Amino acid sequence: MNENTPITIKDIARKFKCSPSTVSRALNNHPLINEDTRRNIQEYAQKVGYQRNSVALSLLNQKSAMLGVIVPSLNHFHETAMIEGLQNKLQAQGYMMTICVTNERYALEKEYVEKLLANRVEGIFLSVSQETYDSGQYEHLSKVLNRHIPLIFIDRECDGVPASSITVDDYWGAFAATEHLILRGGKRIAHLKGPNGLTVCEKRFKGYQDCLAKHNIYFDEALVINTDFKAESAIAPVRNLMSLANPPDSVFGVNDVVASAAMQVIRELGFSIPDQVAVIGFDNSPFSAYLNPSLSTVDRFGKLLGEEATGLFLNALSRKTDQQETIVLRPELILRASTLA
Repeated sequence: MNENTPITIKDIARKFKCSPSTVSRALNNHPLINEDTRRNIQEYAQKVGYQRNSVALSLLNQKSAMLGVIVPSLNHFHETAMIEGLQNKLQAQGYMMTICVTNERYALEKEYVEKLLANRVEGIFLSVSQETYDSGQYEHLSKVLNRHIPLIFIDRECDGVPASSITVDDYWGAFAATEHLILRGGKRIAHLKGPNGLTVCEKRFKGYQDCLAKHNIYFDEALVINTDFKAESAIAPVRNLMSLANPPDSVFGVNDVVASAAMQVIRELGFSIPDQVAVIGFDNSPFSAYLNPSLSTVDRFGKLLGEEATGLFLNALSRKTDQQETIVLRPELILRASTLA
């Protein structure tokens, strides 16, 4: 036999002069197979490098043990933490994950869903792309539900599709962050906003606006600057903000990356943090605790979100019904030196 040819159950059966079904049972610890025979076959299979044909097994068992995870990006700590949470729980259950990145595009999301279905996944975890929201096209998701395959929305809900979801209350997190800046004396609070139209950005912006209104603080459009979540997109805007005749006394960043860039610019321009300018971010990225000064932020519990999402999937699998569950996690304000006197 060619050494590059994979060893099959039939090859092992010829070696032990038995049927392939006997070998299969021995490899699966079937109690009807003599213990010595089981051990001998398993040891030989390991020695010759036998590997199970997972595709054939999935066809036989009608289970693939594969799951799809579709996210808009992997550029931020929150997404990677979610996937870590999913993997922590699902790996222990014997599942493997296929991770797909849409870059906020509907066409890619639709293509990934169709490919995952073709590969017989047992469930799909989806963080809906912004283009899908904007287009309102959910036919690809209906295909998942029509096959009675569990569909779990993670991080972003989708009101138009009847499926279970787990999200974080971004509005509340932004409201709490803004209120903290106000209660410590902030009157001119700048917001480094994410891209216009992106759902999470708009929720945080709304939380910021509503908090200003609650405390009767004038909403100044000049203090709201768009970023693209990246550090470099915040540098010039923050320079412009701090050069105003009446510069901001506080800055709320849409994420920790732009907030950390803001801190660097503010300090370079000679302002002290937090005495002259308080800064708060969003996400509780690991680096935020080790900046100088350490960055106050909002913890979105990405890993916990992933872990809890697995519970929704397993519940859907065991119920074998289309009953929906909804979980909304309350984020936590993490206060550090960038806002504390």
